Amino acid sequence: MDDPMGAGNPFQGLLNDLLKLIGGASAGRTAWLDAARSLAQAVATDGQPEPNADPLTRIALEELARVAELHVADVTGLPVGPGDQPSTFVAVGRGAWALRALDAWVPVLERMVDGHRRATPPLPIEEGLAGAGGLEELLGRFAGTMGPVLLGMQFGSAAGHLAQRALGQYALPLPWPASHEVLVVPDNIAQFSRDWSLPEEEARLWVCVRELTAHAVLCRPHVADRIRTLLESVAADAIASQTGLAERLGGESGDPESLQRLLADPESLLADLLTPGQQRTSSELVAITTAVGAYVDHVTARVSGNLTGSAGALREAWYRYRIEDAAGEQAAAALFGLELGRDQVDRGATFVRGVLERAGEDGLGRLWTSGRTLPTPAELDAPGLWLERIDLPDES
Repeated sequence: MDDPMGAGNPFQGLLNDLLKLIGGASAGRTAWLDAARSLAQAVATDGQPEPNADPLTRIALEELARVAELHVADVTGLPVGPGDQPSTFVAVGRGAWALRALDAWVPVLERMVDGHRRATPPLPIEEGLAGAGGLEELLGRFAGTMGPVLLGMQFGSAAGHLAQRALGQYALPLPWPASHEVLVVPDNIAQFSRDWSLPEEEARLWVCVRELTAHAVLCRPHVADRIRTLLESVAADAIASQTGLAERLGGESGDPESLQRLLADPESLLADLLTPGQQRTSSELVAITTAVGAYVDHVTARVSGNLTGSAGALREAWYRYRIEDAAGEQAAAALFGLELGRDQVDRGATFVRGVLERAGEDGLGRLWTSGRTLPTPAELDAPGLWLERIDLPDES
């Protein structure tokens, strides 16, 4: 264009609109969070209206809750939720699950956004195009405002894709805000049952046992606090990635052709953002969440073996379900610095077997006694070493 900043130019209007969306401090957190929520629901539902849960399904879940609660409490020895009140299963659709998950992630997401804003202050709305000396300067300054909205869109997309496959609340082994409610997604459970030729009622009970076990572990205050602390360190790595993207966009702003090629290749544009903290991810966070997942799998298999006739088929179907065609789960996990692939699943299962061989169920239950008994990365690969350490006297 001879005059890209000229009056009436559509490019000018586009940049002005984007600056109003993401650039101003007056927008607070609502702009990026609203965009994330909208994208999450659209992806989860494919843009279609979502009906309310079937009342009969809700009644069935209430009955299953009591059965699952008794057995999970008996096997784990843990309270199955915060306080003394019983937990309640809540049937939700994919869109509702995505929004609830996004709300649960907001504390980590806000930390990333706030850190990015401190590193690259946004362009104030009142300055807009009027404060820019030309296209090059405008794009350079505009790049500094891109991080929050891109980050919000990443998490929104991740929540939406995850909702399409999540069977229940703990699709990722991360703590949610303390609540007596535990979400399940009946449509996904039904699809899981059909895909693997499983009795739907037994699959529903299996999911309830699994979700309640995860709830019991991740509601332990020292477990939740430790995971949240590690997530904060991952957020710091993500801030550096966001800043790097802004610098990359700014560097290309002086060359419109290079900028056009960059923007035309979303994978290239988001290469550093799709796995924030991936290269410096906390091995301790991976170790703890891997142990959580393996323990939940073990308890679920043990309980379902007493309650269903399809325990073996359910266990095998679940193993394959989460390691085959699970790009959505792995992409969402990578945003938090987690690893959910086959290697980690097998690593956790090996750890659990090693503990059981040496110390039985009582030894395995000591995983959640205190923050001191959480396994380190080295101990996850050497269960005997973990057992030896936790038998040592406490140090003040």
